[in-house]
Amino acid sequence: MTKIEIENSSFTILGAGRSGIGVARLLKKSGAKVFLSDGSSKDNLKYIDEELLKCDEIDYELGRHSDKIYENKIFIKSPGISPDNEIIVNAKELGKKIYSEIEAAYWFCEGQVIAITGTNGKTTTTILTGEIFKKAGIDVKVCGNVGLAFSEIVNEVRRDTVVVLEASSYQLFDTEEFKPKVSVLMNITPDHLDWHKGFENYLKAKLKILKNQTEEDIAIVNYDDITFREAVKDFKVKKIFFSIKENLMQEGIDSGSFIDGEKIIYFDKTKNIHEEIMEAREINIRGNHNLYNSLAAIISARAFEIKKEVIRETLKTFKGVEHRIEFVRELNGVKFYNDSKATNIDSLIVALESFEKNLIMILGGRETGNDYSVIEKLVIGKVKEIIAIGETREKISEYFGKIKKVTKVTTMEDAVKTAMKSAVDGDIVLLSPACKSFDMFDSYEHRGEVFKKAVNELK
Repeated sequence: MTKIEIENSSFTILGAGRSGIGVARLLKKSGAKVFLSDGSSKDNLKYIDEELLKCDEIDYELGRHSDKIYENKIFIKSPGISPDNEIIVNAKELGKKIYSEIEAAYWFCEGQVIAITGTNGKTTTTILTGEIFKKAGIDVKVCGNVGLAFSEIVNEVRRDTVVVLEASSYQLFDTEEFKPKVSVLMNITPDHLDWHKGFENYLKAKLKILKNQTEEDIAIVNYDDITFREAVKDFKVKKIFFSIKENLMQEGIDSGSFIDGEKIIYFDKTKNIHEEIMEAREINIRGNHNLYNSLAAIISARAFEIKKEVIRETLKTFKGVEHRIEFVRELNGVKFYNDSKATNIDSLIVALESFEKNLIMILGGRETGNDYSVIEKLVIGKVKEIIAIGETREKISEYFGKIKKVTKVTTMEDAVKTAMKSAVDGDIVLLSPACKSFDMFDSYEHRGEVFKKAVNELK
């Protein structure tokens, strides 16, 4: 939308979370009519500041959705609100346009966007990419599904600014004009299927990141993910691949990054570039999943002609992301890791593959049909004991109780104390729930903070 179109439009913002408040303020300052509505009470809204809303002269309501929401032409909705929500269905029937916050923020963006999506790995890749650009001296803003919302930083974006944006399928679903200079597709496995009503719809939402890209733009794609590799074929965008399994030069790929023995290679046949970035073992963050994250970040950096020396130095020192296989503490030879961000089975597999053995694993929460059979071999080979927690503790106990010791607990504090009682020198206590957090916590971040607090209070 143009500035004039925005000024002459009226917007209903559904959801007073960080992105909702951010986009409400952005649109209001641009001269648009704005109404912010959230069905939750003020006490349940983490980011609400009524004085700030009043100062910005933003009309709002909390604790309900009145019919006033239908008075405006355009809806900007919270990512968590599904397409079959009654309000959204009614709005569409009334001819209202529905957009996500990243779509609205993009209308104001003067800089170039690197948008990163995928089932797993996008947060680490987003933050790592931002760190490389920062070390290179480039004006970079990291935002989206991590940290600040896109709409909170977009007014600070200049033409020479690079925005590194983590984009979820929820956010991409409701985009129309959104067009990143660089899109990054990390991987895709079944997730959020209740929201998207099936895997095909989930895939379509992810692929909207490519919808408006042209041959002048770049799509960085995981070659080892066959679903993405096949799905991107018909898009006009220039494709650059990354792989930890295949020598991409031998695969006939024009440009990309891969592991050759122990060396990370970046190449571009069209520019006659072939260079060794570093040895894979030099990367500070552990695990194959972080090799994927690093390769994707390397390609983004080279696309902006950042020197390999800057990339290498960042990868050698980058400590990783909070709540993602995050080292917390060592006590009496027992190491504690916080992987609260593991909200599905695929994330748990990544965590299990990052360790050799002697694991005491805290598992459980709210899930929709986890298939635990896919991790059975990993559990047998690496896990000594399972501490089952949350809504799924009975299911976990019933499934794994035949092959491993399983202890059921009701609080995170009890989970940590139970794990410590069982642990001996050399063991690893790993919180990697493979489930959503909303049965006991506000978010996976909240769950991780409670875990870390309990670990740090051990004596």
